[in-house]
Amino acid sequence: MERTTTAAAVAALLAAAALGLAPHQAQAAPAPAAAVAADAPAASPELRFHDIPGSGGITLKGNVFTPAGAVSGRKYPLIVLPTSWGMPQIEYIAQARKLADSGYVVVSYTSRGFWLSGGQIEVAGPPDIADVSAVIDWALANSPADADHIGLGGVSYGAGISLLASAHDPRVKAVVAMSGWADLIESIYSGRTQHLQAAGMLGAAGYLTGRPGPELQSILGDFLGSRLDREQQMIEWGRKRSAAEQVDRINANGAAVMLGNAWGDTIFPPNQYAKFYERLTGPKRLEFRPGDHATAEGTGLLGLPNDTWTNAHRWFDRYLKGERNGVDTEAPVQIKSRSDEGYEGYADWKSVGSGGSERLALSDSEHVFANVDSGANGGIIFLSSILDQFVKAPPTASIPLLPRAFAAVWQSERHDSPRRVRGTVALHTTVTPTKADGTFVAYLYDVGPLGIGKLVSNAPYTFHGRTPGRAFGVDLELFSTAYDVPAGHRLALVIDTVDPLYIEHNPTGAQLTFSSPRSDPSYVSVPLREQ
Repeated sequence: MERTTTAAAVAALLAAAALGLAPHQAQAAPAPAAAVAADAPAASPELRFHDIPGSGGITLKGNVFTPAGAVSGRKYPLIVLPTSWGMPQIEYIAQARKLADSGYVVVSYTSRGFWLSGGQIEVAGPPDIADVSAVIDWALANSPADADHIGLGGVSYGAGISLLASAHDPRVKAVVAMSGWADLIESIYSGRTQHLQAAGMLGAAGYLTGRPGPELQSILGDFLGSRLDREQQMIEWGRKRSAAEQVDRINANGAAVMLGNAWGDTIFPPNQYAKFYERLTGPKRLEFRPGDHATAEGTGLLGLPNDTWTNAHRWFDRYLKGERNGVDTEAPVQIKSRSDEGYEGYADWKSVGSGGSERLALSDSEHVFANVDSGANGGIIFLSSILDQFVKAPPTASIPLLPRAFAAVWQSERHDSPRRVRGTVALHTTVTPTKADGTFVAYLYDVGPLGIGKLVSNAPYTFHGRTPGRAFGVDLELFSTAYDVPAGHRLALVIDTVDPLYIEHNPTGAQLTFSSPRSDPSYVSVPLREQ
């Protein structure tokens, strides 16, 4: 489930405008089974708009690029691009034209339930997966597409659908999944906590641009309404839409899978992609960059130079055309630090933090009152991580001024040398609540000489049904990142109970105590890059 950023939407529309297509033209319904040719130079790939039969008898609005001067009787590799959440079929026009320029048949279509495509929004449910196979069938029958060289790709919702479809259609030989999800539960319900802004944005975009089905309406209402009696049903619904639950089928089919995401993705955090990547056994590649949801791919939708799309093309060229372009001989895990412009290559995800870990002991017991935002928070969906991406300005907090009644704070000594944080920070602590239910959010900060902390990572944690006054242990993974802490700075862990990004479950008057028993000391483990 997904929604691209406003920037991505603008990029798609500008790309269409640059090619002489008005948005209403892209959505105009042509005569059934008829093709409408777009005006284009003779040397350009041919673009046609089509009504494409989807699964269950619905019609999908799509467009097809074929290579310029396609030779009659010759077959060309096929790439299918399902659109992102809330986006029309023109989303990928700039990239589809580039792919066609290099010899592909490219079919893009508006995902069911959105805009003028038929059906209702199924959130990558079985009908969406069947749509992909139906589009492939149609392309093989109505274009010079090669049945032996088929790829899938997309941004966000299109990425999630592509991964799931590769588990069900063995004809798929290559997948490029950008800013997508592999585990829907770990994406928007990590730490058993609803990601409020993410789910709210997705829901609003769905109602604005499409037709949510009754199942989605019910699930969304239960999720945002904190219906614990429906929790298991919601989890099962999410698992059915998670490629991580079908990784064995993906591996058996053998598609080459490239995954790309941003460190600050507030819809689909990077942890779940990294875990999924480690379970893939076929050809694979993992890329992480600074930014938020779909911002790493956004400029590419305009047809501008873009690392993510460049590597996507290389991936398709290698595994659909057989080109020896070196993408398969490079280190398969490629990451870019949030504070450095260069790329770092690793043999696998586990090697990212190969320099060992540094432990910050949480030896002092801290007691906080719930229900008040201390001022430490993860920022605002999209905006905060975009500012971090482009101007290196992550969310900040004055650590000395955080009210200790509402925030627990632990700080390291000043570091004499830089600390290059790479991977997944892990928190282990002991919590004693005064109520059966509760939520807290953990933040790791880079604290400068003036006490201003820049957010390195965060993650929420919610518990239900605990015995008041009885301590219990907590192990919490913060969202994976790559961040360089300058020499002379400290690391600080802050815990409070309210963050606008998440739904909190602290009853009125709730209090939490964080302690460090001798038999089970509390700590934060920070993975570091090898020097």
